[in-house]
Amino acid sequence: MSRTASWRRTAFLILGIAGAVAAFVFSSGSTGDLSLVEELQAADPRLISIEPLPEPMCELPGEPGGYQFQQAGFWARLPQAPVSAAAAAEPRPDDATRLAASQRKPIRVIRDPYPSYAAIAVDPANNEVILTDQNLFQILAYDRLANTPPTASLTEPKRVLGGLRSKIEFQSGVYVDPNTGEIYGVNNDTVGALVIFSRQANGDSRPNRQLYTPQSFGVAVDEVAQEIFLTDQQDASVVVWKKTASENDEPIRLLQGDRTGLQDPHGIAVDSKNRLLFVTNHGDVHQKVPGGRLTSSPGGGRSEGKKNWPVGQHIPGSGQSLPPSITVHALDAQGDTPPLRTIQGDQTQLNWPTGVTFDPKRNEIIVANDGADSILVFSAAASGDVAPLRVLKGPKSLIKNPTGVAIDTKNDELWVANYGNHTATVYPPTATGDTPPLRLIRSSPLNRPALIIGNPGALAFDSRREEILVPN
Repeated sequence: MSRTASWRRTAFLILGIAGAVAAFVFSSGSTGDLSLVEELQAADPRLISIEPLPEPMCELPGEPGGYQFQQAGFWARLPQAPVSAAAAAEPRPDDATRLAASQRKPIRVIRDPYPSYAAIAVDPANNEVILTDQNLFQILAYDRLANTPPTASLTEPKRVLGGLRSKIEFQSGVYVDPNTGEIYGVNNDTVGALVIFSRQANGDSRPNRQLYTPQSFGVAVDEVAQEIFLTDQQDASVVVWKKTASENDEPIRLLQGDRTGLQDPHGIAVDSKNRLLFVTNHGDVHQKVPGGRLTSSPGGGRSEGKKNWPVGQHIPGSGQSLPPSITVHALDAQGDTPPLRTIQGDQTQLNWPTGVTFDPKRNEIIVANDGADSILVFSAAASGDVAPLRVLKGPKSLIKNPTGVAIDTKNDELWVANYGNHTATVYPPTATGDTPPLRLIRSSPLNRPALIIGNPGALAFDSRREEILVPN
């Protein structure tokens, strides 16, 4: 074992011990009770021992093309905290202390008790609209003509899908099969699977089938070729399967690489007639190690050895935050293929573009522009730094943090899922400016604030301003 490898393993062990104990202390909270304070003191992080890990663990293989990690210099710059012998000898908290800490009740809870709509799809054949709820982990089916009056607390859905057996969690994308009414839901976190339900599924129903995926966000289907497309934010890729794929089936194509223009891709839409693929990108990107480790399938699926599976291993220090964009690709694009066109620049007004849909009647792409509380409409042939054809925005429009958008070509309506105010709103497809919605579906009492807490991974406290900082 080399000296560098030995210290790398030792550093990983130290960081792992410190992180685990710190997480325990943070989760124990504070109640003001002296005995609990003493328990917290007993749980203070202490170094117990330093031991080299087994040889095969934490090995970083040599990279193709001569690329070498600067590991020695990185670890040498880490601060080394001295640890006294007395502190190292003190025992860890016993099981009773740990159990008591785990059973403490919170002093208060910050939580939104109402659904927060994230993605949307219209089922005109059955006169329904389908919405995903990222807050309470549900898929909700409403009558398409439902309209919540100002005096009503909310509109009740016709069906609610959710529960442990349903495998619904942080659903960021949804698609409805126009022929069967089947619902395809994208899980964006630890479940890591695309789940497919029959149209009438309700309650804590198991999916008809599931497909293990990378951590995905958006979904689109080419009904002509019978192919399903998923965006993978973390690995800046688009992964394509046969529409009938399930479980650990391999993808049939992968679009990934520096030249693709994919940069934190979110929404995705297809134009089957003209064989085009539209992807909205937030702009965050990092380079991948050529031939590096494949990304995981967080739901327990297998990724090792799969063909057309995204590379997940990043090059440290290569991250960039670039302007948001819409990239336009050939529908059969694969590998590190550049886009046909890119819509990007100040005139576009793009700001966290999330959901996107294609309107075949008008040859337009419609974007849910989350960061600017707006809906942007572009020509499907647009390219470069171009202004939108139309912008739907303003207090009368009720658009707030839109994350999902859908076009109903049969009834000629535009639907928007507003993550920021508990509403789904519907407009004429050519609406522009501060146009009020034709109808709305509200999932909470009028003017009830939406907390917009979406998968918080950490917390921080600003003691100067006495504010809790919640990254989502």
